[in-house]
Amino acid sequence: MGTSNINHSNGEDFIIAETRFGKIRGIHHRGINIFKGIPYGASTEGVNRFMPPVDPAGWTGIRDALEYGPSAPQSEPNKASNLASDVRNSAEEAIQTASGPSIFAALSVPGGNPAEESEDCLVLNVWTPAINDGRKRPVMFWLHGGGFRGGSGSNPGWDGTNLALRGDVVVITVNHRLNVMGFADFSEFSEDFKASGQVGMLDIVHALKWVQVNISQFGGDPNTVMIFGQSGGGRKCETLLAMPSAKGLFQRVAIESGIAIKIVDRSFAIRNAENLLNKLGIRQANVHAIRKTPLKQIMAAHFAVNRELGDVDLDTLGFSPSVDGVIIPQHPFHPMASPVSPDIPVMIGSTRTEYTGLTTDARLWQLDEEGLRTRIKELLGDQSDAMIRLYRKHNQGATPSDLFFLIQSDYRYNAATMKVAERRTALGKGPVYLYYFTWESPVQGGQLKSPHNIEWPFAFDNVQLCANLTGGGPEAISLADKVSEAWIAFARTGNPNTPKLPYWPRFNLEDRPTMVIDNVSKVVNDPLCEQRIAMFRALNLE
Repeated sequence: MGTSNINHSNGEDFIIAETRFGKIRGIHHRGINIFKGIPYGASTEGVNRFMPPVDPAGWTGIRDALEYGPSAPQSEPNKASNLASDVRNSAEEAIQTASGPSIFAALSVPGGNPAEESEDCLVLNVWTPAINDGRKRPVMFWLHGGGFRGGSGSNPGWDGTNLALRGDVVVITVNHRLNVMGFADFSEFSEDFKASGQVGMLDIVHALKWVQVNISQFGGDPNTVMIFGQSGGGRKCETLLAMPSAKGLFQRVAIESGIAIKIVDRSFAIRNAENLLNKLGIRQANVHAIRKTPLKQIMAAHFAVNRELGDVDLDTLGFSPSVDGVIIPQHPFHPMASPVSPDIPVMIGSTRTEYTGLTTDARLWQLDEEGLRTRIKELLGDQSDAMIRLYRKHNQGATPSDLFFLIQSDYRYNAATMKVAERRTALGKGPVYLYYFTWESPVQGGQLKSPHNIEWPFAFDNVQLCANLTGGGPEAISLADKVSEAWIAFARTGNPNTPKLPYWPRFNLEDRPTMVIDNVSKVVNDPLCEQRIAMFRALNLE
């Protein structure tokens, strides 16, 4: 990788790198070379729409890689002009009107307006140490959250500078197709669309192939690649573990608060595609017409389909990856863990009060006993009273709202996370390391506790950049020092142990050792034993 002495407008030097498709110009900042918006695939519009990704056309000269590239289409037409304004308006509304905690405010990051949306969204970003010593460094390949419906690798909270500096690693974030544009399954209507229901995941595979070919030019080791992601990004990691086409493209997996025990059944995927075509007025025999349909019309129809699905898990019933028997042969962890890549080490975990980061309903922080029982009965039916008694037994002094958030969090994330660790371990191959993140954020009076999203600023060593979520104080900085080191160690060796944390044993089915991450972290065997057993029963995961 070459350098130049050309001065950047901010006093930073331009840096030149060679890729398979042509030369790119990035910047040198704080000892890190940064390249943004690098195309790893061609535009997905027109004839490429709903088709597997293809390489971008090569270019002559030097292409600027100074700004984030476009995010995937995800906004509802006529509701918001683009993703950036949608996020900004939502945050402002939440801050102004919420009488309780605001996760929107907590997730806001300075300079956090995402890039424009476009079908030309197959781009990635690279942060790499500027030292040109010929060594090959571990690659930490980040998959953004937002379910399979939204989000972007261009979020400045995922700036890789601190991680690359701390760990002498290469950090990558990536954009790929989402929602209807990435997962509408038209395979029943034409052989030409046999992969259309999986192209969003195939984009990620294509990006990982780009890494194999190009990353050595950026000081990275193509044979030491860790994929990691939070929420929807974690689900993408789990789905990649079940994809034969992804086998061999990564060597470690870190899954943060993301659960994909099951993905969409093919019958649901076909039903959604039929519904979409009906709303667009396209006959199934004329499915090819969707390539010429204006994007705004497709997105409007997509949101209409989702509204008809109602209050369901759109990651298992909506436009998301589905089991097609070929590209994805089986559900990632149902009825057992996929055997596709059994030897890869896996680190997985979740947070104690995930649900405080998944709602904007201020009333949930003000529940009385009747409100608690009503809410949990909606969730668990006849099992609700017994579950409340169990959680009260293990959380003496907890308020009704506290109990609600704990039960909801275990129901939605923590129990399933433990089941994924169990089923992956049952393969008897690669090691599994389980964590439980219990550190509580001090922001907004501490009411968010340990919300969904809390662990990634620590993994990225970005707690000060993400101070609206973490507080950015000495406690957060100290914990980030330990957590980011563990993630780096795992990327480098497949083992998260560092001198900064207690010894972290691999998970086993007898003791179920779990790293409980807090100001004073410790390993606890089966920390939610009774709750876990009760939740397995409630979720039919026994």
